[in-house]
Amino acid sequence: MSKAYRQEQVLKLAHARAFRSQAELARALRRAGLATTQVTLSRDLKELGLVKTPEGYARLGENAAAPPAEIELARIAAEFVRDLRPAQNLLVVKTDPGAAPRVGAALDAAGWPGLAGTLAGDDTVLLIAPDNAACAALRRRLRQLLAR
Repeated sequence: MSKAYRQEQVLKLAHARAFRSQAELARALRRAGLATTQVTLSRDLKELGLVKTPEGYARLGENAAAPPAEIELARIAAEFVRDLRPAQNLLVVKTDPGAAPRVGAALDAAGWPGLAGTLAGDDTVLLIAPDNAACAALRRRLRQLLAR
């Protein structure tokens, strides 16, 4: 197997689903018939510019604003978010009084895929997802931020 082919498979897998670890990604590669060592996989990830994010592995250059925006969102969410309430494709985010606009703006700045839009009141932000599955993914992602 060539290096280019292996790296293309790594990219396809990383974009297809979220992997929590290199070991999990290596197992997926083995299932696809591509046995590789951890050292080789680590080198491939580095050469491809893939870094571990809360959503799995992603390219550093895919959204240059994402890392700082994600850090700021995590800080703001930890400080102001009090509750998450799903309602089909909507996620109601309860905040401290007066904090909803700030939380909504941080969510918008993060540019999360699957987030169609936000609507902020005084202590409530409504997150709108295109479907129930995307809403569940948004809720998981927010819970991960709050768990940090």
